[in-house]
Amino acid sequence: MLELEYPRDLVMIGAIFGIACFVWAGWAQAGPPGQWWWRVVLGVLGLAGLVLAAVSIPMAINHWNMPTALRSGTTALLVYIIVFWVEMILAGLLVFLAVRAERTDLIAPLVLVVVGIHFLALAPVFGQPVLYLAGALLSAAAIIAVLLPESSIESSFWCGILGAPIFLGVGIWTATAAGRAFVHA
Repeated sequence: MLELEYPRDLVMIGAIFGIACFVWAGWAQAGPPGQWWWRVVLGVLGLAGLVLAAVSIPMAINHWNMPTALRSGTTALLVYIIVFWVEMILAGLLVFLAVRAERTDLIAPLVLVVVGIHFLALAPVFGQPVLYLAGALLSAAAIIAVLLPESSIESSFWCGILGAPIFLGVGIWTATAAGRAFVHA
């Protein structure tokens, strides 16, 4: 599920997923269930994401000169740029439409499903099947968040409590694999 040809890309996935874990755990704090321990769980997830990023970012910097799937002038880089901008524009448009329709409860699930789908598009760009797994799980988390019965619990909570561990788990997996590859390089 992990291709080790470009460990620099793997460690960057770990760094980005660590930051994403922190962000989604933080967004989930907007409307968790009333029990205090949910905030603790979300805080621990957020802190774990920051630790992952803090470990992965220096590792990426130290190995920045290693090969990457996103070489200058390649189709992979062009597709990456296009997918990134389509993701940003689509997420922004969906947020705008949700606000305009007075359905702000859908903002987090819409953003999370766009993020998930964009990983499906990036999996072949990076040659990393693990991004298919991440994309499918994140998209499923967004769908689950929408399908849960309405209550006082915000959909952003469900997106965060389901999405943050996915980001954390996949991020740890990729960063650990990169670290092992760096040692053996």
